[in-house]
Amino acid sequence: MRGEMLKGHLDMLILSVLARRPRHGYAIIEDLRATSRDALDLPEGTLYPALHRLERAGLVAGTWSEASGRRRKSYALTPLGMTTLTEERRTWTRFSAAVGAVLEEVPWPSIS
Repeated sequence: MRGEMLKGHLDMLILSVLARRPRHGYAIIEDLRATSRDALDLPEGTLYPALHRLERAGLVAGTWSEASGRRRKSYALTPLGMTTLTEERRTWTRFSAAVGAVLEEVPWPSIS
């Protein structure tokens, strides 16, 4: 999937992955790839700036640990991140229903 298609949706996808459990960066990439059946294959250069932006916004919290002699930072959703994700999911549901209605030429259902 082209990177342009992810613009505006990347933060929501990352928050959704972290809602399941805390992960380090590479595990987030792997989770997105696996759950999307390889449709979402993010380069590290895309993921890490987004994680840093989400951390600065208080939506995720990062903690350093050591594994196999290497330091790595894991990220977890904050309460504000969970609230934001809930709202983003609502917005996405309405948006995708509206786009689906246009593409399929069917009446747009009223979604609250």
